[in-house]
Formats: sequence, C-alpha cells, structure tokens
Amino acid sequence: MQLRDKTALITGASRGLGRALAELLAAHGCSVVLVARDAKSVEAAAEAIRARGGRAFAIAADIADKSAIYAITGQATALAGPIDILINNASTLGHTPLSLLIDSECEDLEQVLAVNLIGPFRLTKAVLGSMLLRDSGVIVNISSDAGVEAYPTWGSYGASKAALDQLTRIWAAENASSRVRVLSVDPGEMDTDMHALAMPDEDRSALARPNQVAARIVAMLEEPGRAQNGARLIASHWSASP
Repeated sequence: MQLRDKTALITGASRGLGRALAELLAAHGCSVVLVARDAKSVEAAAEAIRARGGRAFAIAADIADKSAIYAITGQATALAGPIDILINNASTLGHTPLSLLIDSECEDLEQVLAVNLIGPFRLTKAVLGSMLLRDSGVIVNISSDAGVEAYPTWGSYGASKAALDQLTRIWAAENASSRVRVLSVDPGEMDTDMHALAMPDEDRSALARPNQVAARIVAMLEEPGRAQNGARLIASHWSASP
C-alpha cells in the first residue's frame, strides 16, 4: 500500500505504540486521526506531529462507549477524509494488580471486553462499509501473545485478545472477495506504561521500544500482499521500513 495521502484512524494514540504509529504514519505522508480518552494528552500528541509538518487531528473519546463510535468515525472523516487504515490499538489490562480468574470480578471481564473486543468490533463495523464500497482499506487489530498462551492472572486480557484474533479471521473470511484486508498483529513485549503496570519488576531496558515496533507494523502496511488476509502476524518477524 502506498501510504502517502492515505487517512489512518488510530485508537489508544496518545502514548505508547499508538502514538508511535501515528507519528510514523504521518512521516510517511498519511493524514492521521488520533483517538484516546484524555483530551489533553491526545491533543498534545497530535500537536507534536503537526509541529514536525505532519497532518494530524485529535479526537477525545472512549471506544468502550457505544454511543461514541459513529461520532468518532464521522468526525474523523470530516477532518481527514475517508478512512483507509484503521488500527484498533486501544487496550486495557483490567483491574491491576492482575489476579487469577477465580478472584476476578465479572465486571472486570466486562470492562476488558468492552475496550479490547467490543470497541474494535463496533469501530470496524463503522468504517468497513466505506472500505468495501471503495474496495480498498486495511484494518489492523493489535493483539498479544496472551491471546495464544495461557498466562496465569492474564485471563481477562488473554481471552479478549484471543477473541480479537478470531474476529479478525472471520472479518477476513466474510469479505474475502474484496481487496479490504483485516490483519491481527502481535507487537511483542514493549516498554510501555501498560507493560510496566502489568509487570512492575521486569527490566524495561530489555524490552522493545514502541517506535521500533511501529516501524515493523508500517512495513506490513506497505507490503500487505506478503500476509494472507486474516493472518495473525508477529511484529518481530518483519523488517522495519528503511
């Protein structure tokens, strides 16, 4: 995919991987729409991109709020044009410190699913119709190895990411006749605030930086033909763009 002049909508974009993706996509010539709950943080992230000559817009919204979804997509389209790339990056661990499933509240699971699964489902529904009409677009769901490995205390988060992976495969299968691609990407362990919250004693110096992972994901977007539609991709298996 030629990224210049495309429009990318990125959730969870005020920090970490989401912000790194927004910055790099803008540097490649995309118009980027950053979505996050905290208005001050997401506007600061967009302003930093604009200060470097990029085209960036900020939307303060919570993707777990079903009433916000069409407002997000409508505002994003009005600001930047039809959405060519959707990156469902926003995510939550749920209650921390992480606990065994037997000690987890049902409401904690509901909250994790609302952010990590239902939100991406609703946002994909909101943008997919336009992509199918144009027969073009890429949707990237940010997953985790917790979606395929059974880590004790990661139950709610892991279940949400496993379901997101399967949702990715079904979206792809149901729209196989189009050129719209839906991919799931496992970014690996990164030096982010969320990782530190989940594993406060881990040595952060050994973790990948969000900008390094973002470069690999952008490389995937530039060469979507290398991956089967609906595939679950591992970021570390890809070479970053030059």
